Amino acid sequence: MSNSAQTSASSRIAALLDENSFVEVGAYITARNTDFNMTEQETPADGVVTGYGTIGGCLVYVYSQDASVLGGSMGEMHAKKICNIYSMAMKMGAPVIGLIDCAGLRLQEATDALDGFGKLYLSQTMASGVIPQITAIFGTCGGGMAVSAGISDFTFMEDKSAKLFVNAPNALDGNYVGKCDTSAAAFQSKEAGLVDFTGDEASILAQIRTLVSILPANNEDDMSYGECQDDLNRMCEGIEGCAGDTSLALAMISDNNFYMEVKKDYEPSMVTAFIRLNGNTVGCVANRTEVYEDGEKKETFDAVLSGKGCDKATEFINFCDAFSIPVLTLVNVKGYKAKMCSERRIAKAAARLTYAYANASVPKVTVIVKDALGSAYLTMGSKSLGADMVYAWPNAVIGMMDPAEAVKIMYAKEIAEADDAVSLINEKAAEYKALQSSAVAAAKRGYVDDIIKAAETRQRVIAAFEMLFTKSEDRPSKKHGTV
Repeated sequence: MSNSAQTSASSRIAALLDENSFVEVGAYITARNTDFNMTEQETPADGVVTGYGTIGGCLVYVYSQDASVLGGSMGEMHAKKICNIYSMAMKMGAPVIGLIDCAGLRLQEATDALDGFGKLYLSQTMASGVIPQITAIFGTCGGGMAVSAGISDFTFMEDKSAKLFVNAPNALDGNYVGKCDTSAAAFQSKEAGLVDFTGDEASILAQIRTLVSILPANNEDDMSYGECQDDLNRMCEGIEGCAGDTSLALAMISDNNFYMEVKKDYEPSMVTAFIRLNGNTVGCVANRTEVYEDGEKKETFDAVLSGKGCDKATEFINFCDAFSIPVLTLVNVKGYKAKMCSERRIAKAAARLTYAYANASVPKVTVIVKDALGSAYLTMGSKSLGADMVYAWPNAVIGMMDPAEAVKIMYAKEIAEADDAVSLINEKAAEYKALQSSAVAAAKRGYVDDIIKAAETRQRVIAAFEMLFTKSEDRPSKKHGTV
């Protein structure tokens, strides 16, 4: 064990891993730079504790930066130790977890430190989509280390004292920490969307353990499944009341109500979460128009896609596809967000989400819980984009646009001349809905595979994924897409 054994760096590893499972690698490595009186500096383990251990009996590799050694700054040997851990993890097909408390580049080592960061980025890039990468920030994560956190699949952040930034808040024109702390967990989770989970140190370590327990160890060997202890045919009575807050619906259908939401604070009108169905991990994407806490409605949203929401869902779907995690989508969308800030980027963001759904070759099941209108619905994992199974609740509305609005366009002249325009609109809207916008109308045309009772959602979705378990789907030969 290194001389930093009693520091927070090592204590975090001990709290994260199974008891007595950690094996340190590279404990005797120190800085080899001699410039700027570095020969007189003590650098035990060169400011980072690296090694491997287990979480729930599953192998993981971990590095934990030690702020008591030159601020945990990134130097040549510091980076080399982390890259070595990545190399070992790639050979063994196991996740890498980084516990961050880093002052940034080690100024005394200059280009050697820069090269170290570059090699770390390369290691992370090669590992992306092969093994899960998890970063947890407990202290400072600035400059180049923030880029490293951005490459990771999941980022956790302590919500009181941790700092995450490329440029420090005071370095931004017209800004200062008191005005807007852009480095704080609140900003990075709610505004930037880089941070997936926040909390105190103990809760973060517990959440990482939970996340590791439900994720595949790598992109080929799925050890994330377990025996289901819940009734596969359990009815979810009252779930139709959760069409607005789909996070509640997902929790209801999940095995033993397990639910782990990703980027919960970022654009909450789009839900991305993991649940368990028949013992298997399933990635979920869902539109949300309401937020309930303790039975009380806290927030409402329009049933529309935003640029941020599309980006959030795209990133999540790409992760699931890379690690062969099935995708379940709950749809309740009427169109796109009509705001100037959203219009600047919504077309490209929606295009990327559309591409992510169409490109994903994992099993894909979609349930339309309320509205599914226009091209926004197509983007949300529709049959047209390659969803394997599409179900609809009985009262779902599926079509080009809201029936009443469609009627106002189609019968504009008749409505203008009518004595009772409201009655005419209602009459024609009901007719249009029955012929073109009902779940039955969509099912007759093959755009919906079945109309299911809301309470049967868990049973039917589990059956669909069971049928799709051996799905194999080819894609055109190409290096990669460009969307």
